[in-house]
Amino acid sequence: MRLYLLLFLLLLVAGVLAVLVGSGDLSNPELRDTFLKLRGYRLAAAFLAGAALAVGGVVVQGLFRNPLASPSVLGTTAGASFGGQVALFSYGIAGLGGGLVVPEMIVPFGCFVGALGALAILLLFVRVTQDLLALLLTGFVLSALFLSLSGLLTSIAQETWELGRAIVSFSLGSVSGTGPRQLSFALPLVASALVACWFWGRPLDLLLSGEEEAMSMGANVDAVRWWSAVWVSVLVASAVSLGGNVGFVGLVVPHMLRPFAGTKHQRLIPAAALAGGIFLVSCDVLARLIPSRSEIPLGVVTGLIGAPLFLLLLIKLRREHAYA
Repeated sequence: MRLYLLLFLLLLVAGVLAVLVGSGDLSNPELRDTFLKLRGYRLAAAFLAGAALAVGGVVVQGLFRNPLASPSVLGTTAGASFGGQVALFSYGIAGLGGGLVVPEMIVPFGCFVGALGALAILLLFVRVTQDLLALLLTGFVLSALFLSLSGLLTSIAQETWELGRAIVSFSLGSVSGTGPRQLSFALPLVASALVACWFWGRPLDLLLSGEEEAMSMGANVDAVRWWSAVWVSVLVASAVSLGGNVGFVGLVVPHMLRPFAGTKHQRLIPAAALAGGIFLVSCDVLARLIPSRSEIPLGVVTGLIGAPLFLLLLIKLRREHAYA
């Protein structure tokens, strides 16, 4: 309970800062409501994206029994990012989707198509091989493929300055343009995926002792593996649709929580959702505070904070193992 009280307190502080910090003067009565509304959308988007990525990291690390795994190892992160870039490119060049999908929903729609495409390929290989190593290698190859395609699309988009800038900005991560339609689209998906991941917490606990041990205790390993991939893909697609390509959240947050929340997934997942949201909201506030002519991309801030934190955690773990 102390951990959850601390997390709620930190969330309150981060939320207040997210509302108060930013360009624009809140003392202006004519613009105050507009600024507060925009910052409120931004706060909600950062929290949802951070919670989704952190819980996705917990599930993937439990699935692979490896604390160094992150949601990106499944390939759905790169797939969702590429799908969003394709949607931006298509809408910018030809105005596609104007009659079927409103402009604000072009990127979320593309993210989910890209994530589902990557997931379909991944599950096809899982169905054929039934091997965890094959799942890992397939995800790695898919990530490399989609990253290469993203680089190709970004190069082509540079012929149109505004379009190229929009695609690069999306790939670096930002929640500044999120509105109510994107939030209403992502919220039920994130909420349902979080509940589903919590439900699968007990089988994931059994997997920590090995697949054979888990099967002997009644766990359906194939179902756990399949559904974990599905729900992580939903979480990742939702996060990318809200904040673009943001790294290190799903890698660092579970590491930081385990000494306090333990390794039981049904305890770790709710704590990770709160901590991930707090982490990304705080990074978004910091992105607004760093002096710059334009706002620092959110993915850059998470990398600058997450990489050193992760290295410190690795050093700490190595020392603990050395003295054990």
